[in-house]
Amino acid sequence: MTAETEMEPNALQNLIASARVVLWDFDGPICRLFARHSAERVARELVEWLEGRGLHGLLTEKERESLDPHVVLRAVDRRHPGSDLVAELEERLTKEELRAAGSAMPTAWADPLIRTWTAVGSRLAITTNNSPRVVRSYLDSRGLTACFTPHIYGRTQELHHLKPDPHCINRALSAMGAAPGSALMIGDTPSDLQAASAASVPFLGYARNERKGKLLRDAGATAIVGSLEPVLRLVRASG
Repeated sequence: MTAETEMEPNALQNLIASARVVLWDFDGPICRLFARHSAERVARELVEWLEGRGLHGLLTEKERESLDPHVVLRAVDRRHPGSDLVAELEERLTKEELRAAGSAMPTAWADPLIRTWTAVGSRLAITTNNSPRVVRSYLDSRGLTACFTPHIYGRTQELHHLKPDPHCINRALSAMGAAPGSALMIGDTPSDLQAASAASVPFLGYARNERKGKLLRDAGATAIVGSLEPVLRLVRASG
C-alpha cells in the first residue's frame, strides 16, 4: 500500500480494469462545491428562512444544528413530502449551489482523469444529491460536459430518492444499459457507499483527508484513495 491508497495496488488495478461505466459523485470527487461558499452558512440560512415563516418547530434541535443543507431539506420533506414548502426550499438550495459552483475548487487530478477515462472508451455518468443544473454549470465551466452528456442524474423533487437510496445509480445503469458489475462508483461519503452497495455496484472511496477516510472505513469501505493521481496513472496505462 501507499500513502495515496488504502488498498493493494493490484486491487485498485483490478477495480479499474473491470469498470466499463464510471459513476461519479459530484461534490467531493469532482470538485469541492462549497470550498469558498460555506455550506454551513447555507444550512443556517435555510433554517432561518423556515423560522421566519413560523416553522421553527418543524426541525429537531439536531437537524437545526446539523450545518448540512441536505439534512434540513430532507427533514422538511419527511414531514411535508411533495409540498410547495419543500419545492421552495429545494429551489433556494439550488440557487445557493449555483452560486457556489462559480467558485468551486476542482479536485486535484479529476479533470484529466475524466478526460482520459472518456478517451479510453469508458462511459461516465454523474450520480449526485446536488441539483443537475449545478452539475451542468460546473462541467460547462471546465469544458467537461461532453464527457458525461446526457448522463447526469441529480436531485429531483422526489427527495426520498436522495442517496443513500440507490435511485440515481439505478437510473444511470438503466439508461446506459449497464450491468451493476460492469460499473464503478466513485464517492466520498458513507451515503455514496450505501447507495452503491444497494445497487450492487463496486465502490471506490475518495478521501481528501483522514476524517473523510475514517468515515468511509467505519461505513465499511475497503477501497479508498487519498488522491485520484494513482487512478489516473492506471487508466492511462490501460489505454
